[in-house]
Amino acid sequence: MNIFFSVGEPSGDQHAAHLMQEMQSRRPDLRFSGFGGPEMEREGLESLFRLTNLAVMGFFKIIPLLFQFYRIVKQAERYFDEHKPDAVVLVDFPGFNWWIARKAKAAGIPVFYYLPPQLWAWGSYRVERVRRFVDHVISALPFERDWYEQQGIKVEYVGHPFFDEVGEHSLDDRFVAVWKNRRSSTIAVLPGSRSQEVGRCWPVMIQVLKRLHARHPKVTFLVACYRDEHRRRCLQQLLVEAPSLPVQFFVGKTSEIIEVADCALMVSGSVSLELMARKTPAVVLYRVSRVTGILGDLFLQCPFISLPNLIAGREVMPEFLSVGNPTRVISGMTDVLDRWIRLPEVRQLAVEGLVEVSEGFAEPGATCKCAEIILSKLPFAAASDNQNAIPNAA
Repeated sequence: MNIFFSVGEPSGDQHAAHLMQEMQSRRPDLRFSGFGGPEMEREGLESLFRLTNLAVMGFFKIIPLLFQFYRIVKQAERYFDEHKPDAVVLVDFPGFNWWIARKAKAAGIPVFYYLPPQLWAWGSYRVERVRRFVDHVISALPFERDWYEQQGIKVEYVGHPFFDEVGEHSLDDRFVAVWKNRRSSTIAVLPGSRSQEVGRCWPVMIQVLKRLHARHPKVTFLVACYRDEHRRRCLQQLLVEAPSLPVQFFVGKTSEIIEVADCALMVSGSVSLELMARKTPAVVLYRVSRVTGILGDLFLQCPFISLPNLIAGREVMPEFLSVGNPTRVISGMTDVLDRWIRLPEVRQLAVEGLVEVSEGFAEPGATCKCAEIILSKLPFAAASDNQNAIPNAA
């Protein structure tokens, strides 16, 4: 059995790799092919192209890549015709994955969409694409399930895989012990998983760190970088703009840094769910171009809202949208973090807000449920059921 994956985001690469593990633990004969990233490749993905290398945001960033995306779609179309996978599993990345879904349906291959596009937020008019090209929607968010059901689309809710990964990830106890026992405050800094995000947001974050350091000289900043390339880039810019700041950079220690931090300054992303699960208050930064900001205001129902805030229905993580001159946003983020450092009771209120929204939602088991749903709907599951059926009495 060959399962074809199409995954374009770094976080999706992580979720899909765990899903592959769960599926193969139940069906060791499975093989996986398609588009993904390094985490999936480590789990045995027969990679046709490392799609996570093309993870970008914004209309003008995508334009130069359109021809490359077209070539990848044609590559998938040829693969579907020549190898006929037993299923196609899409994870997020809707702008591209709609085309993969279209080609898979044309080839008669069942399509599963795990972590489906947030049409409820930005594209309800596109729900017809789901009806036409997707056979099974597997949702991570309870209100998302409700929305799809209201559109008359069959959907199964499993929870969010981030909470599986939080529960399964073994923290580096030595690292945690060293930083947890410090008397001064520690702030986690999460500059994003895409190179584009890092380039756009890190300069703004440096200015926040400079202001906080001026108010709280003993505070330490721990920067959790997604790649070594990001660490080098952030360090080089820091050495130019603020070489004396007490900043330390790490790769592969995101969970540990979130665990030990008193609070966090982060670029918007699904890692906000881990901050919620670990009860670490965070300030969320969105840094977009003027065009993206205008389009968001015009066309998106909830343009720039983090998942914890959507789940809570209120702001449990203060959010700041930066378009153009970031001075006002820098001041606002600095003031929130400053209050959390100075006033433990204010920070505790933020922690309690995260505890409240986590109850009944931040639970493990999503990846296991997703694997079982997909496997139960594949052809070999039906064949197995037929073999185990009790014959009718003569």
